[in-house]
Amino acid sequence: MDIEVFERWSLIIGVGGLIAFMTFIVWDLAKESKAGKFGTFILFIALGLGLLGFVIKTVLVEVVDK
Repeated sequence: MDIEVFERWSLIIGVGGLIAFMTFIVWDLAKESKAGKFGTFILFIALGLGLLGFVIKTVLVEVVDK
């Protein structure tokens, strides 16, 4: 396996794992604070925008580079 392929897969798996973990943290925060359905929705929207921005940036960089 080439080092570039390893780095690319490591980045995808690592960042994907962090995104999944952050989603779990937001869900646990909503559950522990007894936020309710609307509060949970607001937490996911507000805290998920950072994750969405990162994903959009990654997609845009890939599209522009090709």
